[in-house]
This record gives sequence, structure tokens and C-alpha cells, in this order.
Amino acid sequence: MIPLRALKFINLKILFLMLFLLGIGLAFIYSASYQDSGALLFVHKQLFFIGVGLIAFWFAMNMEFRTLNLASPFFYFSSLLMLVLVLWVGQIHNGAKSWFDFGFFSLQPSEIAKMGIVFMLARYLSERREDRFKLSYVLISTIWVGIPMLLILKQPDLGTAMVLVPVLLGMLFIAGARLRYLVGMILLSVLSLPVIWSVLHSYQRQRLMVFLNPNRDPLGSGYHAIQSKIAVGSGGWFGKGWLQGTQSQLHFVPERHTDFIFSVLGEEWGFIGCWMVLLAYLLLILSALQVATSSEDLFGRLLAVGFVLVLIAHVIINTGMTVGVAPITGIPLSLISYGGSHLITIMACLGFIENIHIAKNLR
Repeated sequence: MIPLRALKFINLKILFLMLFLLGIGLAFIYSASYQDSGALLFVHKQLFFIGVGLIAFWFAMNMEFRTLNLASPFFYFSSLLMLVLVLWVGQIHNGAKSWFDFGFFSLQPSEIAKMGIVFMLARYLSERREDRFKLSYVLISTIWVGIPMLLILKQPDLGTAMVLVPVLLGMLFIAGARLRYLVGMILLSVLSLPVIWSVLHSYQRQRLMVFLNPNRDPLGSGYHAIQSKIAVGSGGWFGKGWLQGTQSQLHFVPERHTDFIFSVLGEEWGFIGCWMVLLAYLLLILSALQVATSSEDLFGRLLAVGFVLVLIAHVIINTGMTVGVAPITGIPLSLISYGGSHLITIMACLGFIENIHIAKNLR
């Protein structure tokens, strides 16, 4: 544990922006569900998740920095074990066997795996930095990410697997891997698209086809995308007012408190409200990247960058699918969407970034 005197080095921008986005999330979870029976249930459960997340944030922030590197294999292999177990005993939700059901709380191991992957990748890339110009440096890193990615695809959860790709490429780039190897990975990924297409489930293919043309199935697979775009577009510049959205309040927008909460925000707070929230994300990301660039420890720098990339991927994919520029993948909007596993994981990640910031100032 770090000494209490070190708490004066907390990055207040990260803390306040995190709390601001959590507050926005509570407001729109309430707006998306207050007309339902048991309306406050989602808000109460989200408050519970936030409480657990704050505990995770505190512990992550207060861990001894040098133990983070040592604990990386534990984080990685324990999350790997959970990914294996969930394929046996997990609960099926929306067609994916991705959850452990504990009654009041469901745990999604793939969310924890994102954190474990970042830890293990940061450890490997920093310890083997002398090999950064070798092809093996990239290949072994890909294996560390590829094993859990395959287990996640087996569930199947294409959206979470997609998040891991920019994390791998971004961390390799920061670690100093040869650019030609990274370009080669991207080209190889593009060339493998026909193979990937052939192994996708039929509903996943349908989602991708509907992304290109939602009107091919307006009452089926394209319904989510069409209603979401109508909601966002109808908000105009300033929105219809909190609790006043028609698409969301009349239940035209599906999954409005989880995956499509940004469409509720867009309808009720309009274009200005959307940009205010996106600006808060941008400031949070820039603050976290500032911690990464100022860290004198390569492991800490890579760890912070990895966590930031997870956040960036979630924000871009979620808001993109809401406005129709990305396929629907079931990715939540970090700190705002209802749900425990991703929320607690992201808050823990921000706690680790605070840890890196404090450790740098204590040196």
C-alpha cells in the first residue's frame, strides 16, 4: 500500500471526470428505465456497481507499484481460467455464453480478461525490450493476446474480441516494435477477412450486412440501428429535454439503458449534449495519456496506454454503432452504460493509472 501522504498526488482531473461520467450514466439509466415496472431497480443496482467500482479504484490506486509487475501473470492466468470455465458453466445471454450468474450480480470474465491481457502484455514488452526489433517480439505478443481472444470468440463475443486488436497494435507501437511488422499484421488481418467471415455465426454475418444497409431488414436485424439513428437525429441541437425523449420513452430504442444509452442521451440532450459527453471522454483520455507519457517506467507507461486504448475502443465502437457508422456489437459505453463487469473493470483500470501517476511523483 502507498503511504497516505502520497494521496496528495492523485490526478484530480481523472477522478473528477470519472465521477462526472458516472453521474451522467446514472441520470440516463434513470431516464431510460423510469417508466418501467421496478423503475429504480437499475439505478439502485448501478449505484451498487459504482460502490464496488470505487473500492476497486481505491485498491488499484493504493497497491505498491512494484507489485503490479509481479502480479501480472496472476491477473492474466486467472482471467484465462475464467474464460475457460465460462464456456462450461456460463449463462447464455443474447446468444453468447459469456456470463457467470450469481443471482444479484452477473460476472463477465471477458471484461476482466481485458485487464489481464494489458498487464501481461505490458510485462512482456517491457522485460523483453531488447528484442523489440525482432519478429519474435511481435509474434509472442500476439500469442499472449490471441489465446484469450480465441476463447472470447468461442463464446461468441465478437465485440470484445475487436477491442483487443487496437490494444495489441497500440502497445506494440509504444514499445518500439518495427513499424513494418505492425503494418504486416494489419495487412494479414485484412487478407484473413474471408476466413473470419466463413467462421462467423449467421446472426453475426447478418449484423454486418445490416450495418451496410439497415433497410434490408428494418423490422429484424436492422431495427436497432434504425431506431437508434432516429432517436439521435430527432434530438437536434439541444435535445427534447431530460425524460422527454419519444423514441426512448416509448420503448422504440432497444437496450436503451445498456448498449444504446448514447442514443437516449442524443435524443434528450441533443448534439450539444453529445459533444459535452465526448469532450469529457477526450479530457479523461488526454489526462490518462499524460500520465503514460510522463512515466519513467516502461511497464507503467505501457500499462497506462493499454488501459487508455481499451477505453478509447469502447467509446468509439459504442458511439459509432449508435449513429450507424460501426456495426452493432454489444459493446457498452464506459462509465455510462448500465452494468457491473465493465464498469468495475474500467474503474479499476483508472485506479491503476492513478497508481502510476502517484508512483512517478513519489520518486
